[in-house]
Formats: sequence, C-alpha cells, structure tokens
Amino acid sequence: QGLKSLVPTDPIFGTSKPAPGLPATDTFLSTNKVPDLQKVFQRSDGLPVHLKRGYPDRMLYRLTMALTIGGTFYCLVALYISSQPK
Repeated sequence: QGLKSLVPTDPIFGTSKPAPGLPATDTFLSTNKVPDLQKVFQRSDGLPVHLKRGYPDRMLYRLTMALTIGGTFYCLVALYISSQPK
C-alpha cells in the first residue's frame, strides 16, 4: 500500500496536477515538531498541561475563567430578577 501521494488523483475532478502558483511541497510536511512539543509538555515544572506553553495559554485560561464567572453571575442575577413579583 505505501504512503499516499500528496496530490489527489480523484477522477471526479479530472486532474492530478497541483494548482498553479502553489509550492511543490508544503513546508509543514518537512519538519517534525512532535519531539520539541514532547519536551515542553513532559517537563516537570509543576504547571498543569493547559498552561505549559506560556503567556497565550495563561491569557486563554484567564479569559475562560472570566467568562465562566461572569456568565454564572449573569444567570444568578437574571434568575433573581425573574423571580421577583411584578
């Protein structure tokens, strides 16, 4: 069986040539980043895995927590207001 080719050979579209203007090979296929990411995530520095990649992870975590707490507060206020007699 082997590896599949990078260029699709689908008879429905009738072509097996790459589109003009595209590079012959994709750059993401040339380097394997898995070993580098394994080093980052397997480091024992006491951080949880969802915060290991630094500043962007911290900001996404804080945004998620803020939206969660804000949404909970909004729901509680809405329930309180809707339960008041008119």
